Amino acid sequence: MVSLDATIVNVALPTLGDKLGAGLTQLQWVVDGYTLSFAALQLIGGSLSDRLGARRAFAVGLGLFTAASLVCGLAVSPGMLIAARFAQGLGAAVQLPASLAMIRHAYPDDAARTRAVGVWASAGGAAVAAGPVLGGLLLVWLGWRSLFLVNLVIGGVGLLATLRAQGSRVGRARRVDVPGQVLVIAALGGLVFALIEGGTLGWGSPGVVAAFAVAAVSGAGFVWWERRAPDPILPLRLFSHPVFSSASVAGFVQNFAYYGIVFLLSLFLQIERDYSALRTGLIFLPMSVAAMASNLMGGRLTARLGPRIPMMGGQFLFAAGLLGLLAAGPHANNWEIWAATVPVGIGGGAVVPAMSSAVLKAVEPEYAGVASAELNTARQVGGAVGVALFGTLVAGAFVHGLRVSLLLAAAALCVGACATARWGAPRD
Repeated sequence: MVSLDATIVNVALPTLGDKLGAGLTQLQWVVDGYTLSFAALQLIGGSLSDRLGARRAFAVGLGLFTAASLVCGLAVSPGMLIAARFAQGLGAAVQLPASLAMIRHAYPDDAARTRAVGVWASAGGAAVAAGPVLGGLLLVWLGWRSLFLVNLVIGGVGLLATLRAQGSRVGRARRVDVPGQVLVIAALGGLVFALIEGGTLGWGSPGVVAAFAVAAVSGAGFVWWERRAPDPILPLRLFSHPVFSSASVAGFVQNFAYYGIVFLLSLFLQIERDYSALRTGLIFLPMSVAAMASNLMGGRLTARLGPRIPMMGGQFLFAAGLLGLLAAGPHANNWEIWAATVPVGIGGGAVVPAMSSAVLKAVEPEYAGVASAELNTARQVGGAVGVALFGTLVAGAFVHGLRVSLLLAAAALCVGACATARWGAPRD
């Protein structure tokens, strides 16, 4: 459910614009309001998981997410929907790191844990990939509100299952790092605001320049504070492990490319080609199926070969698919789009279980929650930046901006693959 809501709204964006009177900038905030709060608050969510126990934190996050989904489904204005999407992101920020921490505590054996993470990743990866397809079907059959109200059913079943799950141990009572959390929110909020509003207000406008300044100062302040905080929200020593650092880079570029390109393709097919939401969703179907299969196989490959090969190969294959889409051009037929996006699904699907397993193996069990949170923070920051930046690039000339976005996404993935090749092997 957490992963699904990152992409399910993409095919509904033109409909949301018509029904709620939202412009392109507001539609970017509908997507990025969720990913931004998801990213900015995951570190404190991971700390709460380690402090309170993963199952307890998971239940709290799931309950909040479900309640926020109800408000999304009842929204009557763009502002109300955007605010509810921020609340969804808060629930997700508590829930997701707790889910990985539950797996870390339930499976102390490396091989068993890697297989379990593969199943976890396949569920999340399948949801991300299937979001446009499911979104198109729900939009046609039940209307745009159903995209959010379906979470009431999923959340209710999830809460019942959580109550039956075995509790995980509670970590030591760390103090909540309030200054660190405030600095993270300011840094990410300033960056995303500047990228989204820059295309509308102008890159030299006082508000955009101020937002970039806030992001830079807050980011530097966060690093300074975390080195001195008695109980840091993100222990910076975790980055001394090269596997942890390279997995974080891979997570960032993965979502930067995927979220940004799915956002643009959904708009391109519906606005430039006048496709229906259902037809647009079906265009993404082969990619979705490929991603689901690759998630499962990626977990098995990681258990057998380690994380380096699935991560590196997956990122290169992802980039090749984006370059194939670029080569096909704006007049590509459906078969050419499918031929390019299937490698995107296969490559992206292989990376997620590999990098998740690598991070969990690289850190001590008591830091499983915060390490999982950092990885998913990197991923969600990548997604938020991708949507914000690519949306700004297409604001003037859509097709030209789409080409530039595809090149940037492919280049970022190649950088991630090279980082994995250099530092992605786990320590024995």
